[in-house]
Amino acid sequence: MELLDNALNQAINDQSADPDLFRPRIAVCGIGGGGSNTINRISKMDIHGAKLIAINTDNKHLYSLDPSIKKLLIGGPLTRGLGAGGFPEIGKKAAEYSRSDISNEINDSNMVFITAGMGGGTGTGAATVVAELAKGTGAIVIGIVTFPFALERVRMQVARKGIEELKKNVDTLIVIDNQRLVTLYPNLAIDQAFRVADEVTSRAIKGITETITTPSLINLDFADVRNIMASGGLAMISVGEGKGTDKVDAVVKDTMSNKLLDVDYENATGVLLHITGGEDMTLGEANEIGSRLTNMVSPNANVLWGARIDPAYNGKVEVIAIFAGVSGSSILGHEDDNAHSNQLGIDSI
Repeated sequence: MELLDNALNQAINDQSADPDLFRPRIAVCGIGGGGSNTINRISKMDIHGAKLIAINTDNKHLYSLDPSIKKLLIGGPLTRGLGAGGFPEIGKKAAEYSRSDISNEINDSNMVFITAGMGGGTGTGAATVVAELAKGTGAIVIGIVTFPFALERVRMQVARKGIEELKKNVDTLIVIDNQRLVTLYPNLAIDQAFRVADEVTSRAIKGITETITTPSLINLDFADVRNIMASGGLAMISVGEGKGTDKVDAVVKDTMSNKLLDVDYENATGVLLHITGGEDMTLGEANEIGSRLTNMVSPNANVLWGARIDPAYNGKVEVIAIFAGVSGSSILGHEDDNAHSNQLGIDSI
């Protein structure tokens, strides 16, 4: 009995001395130019609880990123730091060449985010290798990738093949369809439109990570998040914001209208909500937002939600909603009729 008491006391003391010891280890890997740009944006958002890693074949672009980011130049003599030239097969070979370096950075992670632009060389080719390595560690692997504009026909074909390969080694895949940006923001300058997708990706990663790793009004348990993310099926992610006295109505409407992938979410098997508000946000408001956003899904869906207070959000509220196990994406040129059997969650922002 004394031995058990001593062991329990030691565990409590250890937890008090080093709270990070019991937090899930999260890695965010940006692959290629697009993915690295996302990592760079996240680094400026002061994200807590995640290791940021940029992986690229382009040495010049890699070392233009924030100094706080871990940088991996892959490919060695294959690319000589000059990029993959838009060829996914070179990007994949570069990642294969540097497998041990990549593994060393992610092998102790519980959750790995992989973000990349599909249709190019390094992002399309290397992402699947990074995902395979991450999956091999037993981590939950969440991919977040962009899909080219409709006029980029060759890149679309490359992207489809890349997504087919990537989905074999991820639990959830978030696809941001650039063509939806044209529908939602037709008058936005091109560089600003790309920033929208980049910003949503960054906010989604930051929101999920910090709700798990930092104290919140209502915490999300990592084990529960793991269950939803690993459940398979097509998924959708959306971000919304509301301000003023009608912020609850505004954020619900905004969240459901900002879909960057055309899917049906009513039959979702799992819903993950992250709500951030200022010190003026009440528990009742957070609960109403969650209820209204989940009323349209199946009553059998597994719903988890977390709420976080941030003084910078006084007078407004932000929602990140992930609907897992949905169907209807035509991004691969066909409807996903059997999403669950594919063991894939594609989140649409």
